[in-house]
Order: sequence, then structure tokens, then C-alpha cells
Amino acid sequence: MSSAISDADNSDKVWALMKDVGICMLATRDGEEIRARPMGAYVRREENAVYFFTDIRRHKDDEIARDPHVCLAFADSRGQTYVSLTGRAEVTYDLAKIKELWSTPAKAWWDSAEDPNIRLLKVTPHDAEYWDSPGTVVSYVKMAAAAVTNTRPALGENRKVAM
Repeated sequence: MSSAISDADNSDKVWALMKDVGICMLATRDGEEIRARPMGAYVRREENAVYFFTDIRRHKDDEIARDPHVCLAFADSRGQTYVSLTGRAEVTYDLAKIKELWSTPAKAWWDSAEDPNIRLLKVTPHDAEYWDSPGTVVSYVKMAAAAVTNTRPALGENRKVAM
């Protein structure tokens, strides 16, 4: 890990990667079991938050009420970009924020921003780790070269970041 990159730069990189990827797996705890589901993320660096629309008729809200610790796993396998973020989640009803974030994908699940079943899931980050590689083709070439030379490939950046 290079010390030339500051914590602020690493944090900025995490926020940018999450925004670029956009979809993540949200993992919650259901008793002893861990459950993950794909969610569309609304990444708001200036608010130190990642938002999701959720529905009160689903069980993830109950899981978060029992244990607010969550993991968000963002993955862009084509670009070889990955972010794993841990944080605390809370489910709220903030109609103004719902209207602000309302977009076409939400219309697949609810008729309007005023639907009484919509809630916001807000995740406040604790820490993150990212992997950012130069892309699939370059990574495969570097892995092949490493295998031939019996060395480890340099596949891009990997950092752990306190958020």
C-alpha cells in the first residue's frame, strides 16, 4: 500500500467508484443468517450516506431494525472494479428525500413517490475496501505474465479506507 495516497484521496476514490457502479448487493443479518439482495444505490458523498428505496412490506426492514450493521458490495466485473463498504443502516420515512431521489427505476416498484409503502434506507459508512484494476484484458495479460515469471501480478489499487 502506497503512503503517497492520502486518506482523503482514498475516501474520494471509494465514493467515486460506488457512484460509477451504482448497483450493489446489500447484506443484512437475519438472526444467524446473512442475506444479500441487489439494490440501486443513490450515493451522496456530501451527506456521507448511501440511500436506497425500500418497501415496508419486505423483511429487510425488520432485519435492519434488529441489527443495523450492513455490508454493501459493489462490483463491476467488466472494469475489474470492486468496493466493499460496511456501515450502519436506518429505515426512515422522509417524503422530501424520497421525492428528491425519485427516478424512473423506482417506478418499476411503486406508482409514485407518495406510495405509503416506500421507505428510505440510509447507510452511513464506517469503512470500506476497494479494488480498482486496469480492466479485464490487461489483468489477464498481467496474470499470464506473472504465471510465466513465477511472480505476483500487479493488478491495480487495493486500499482499506476509514470512512
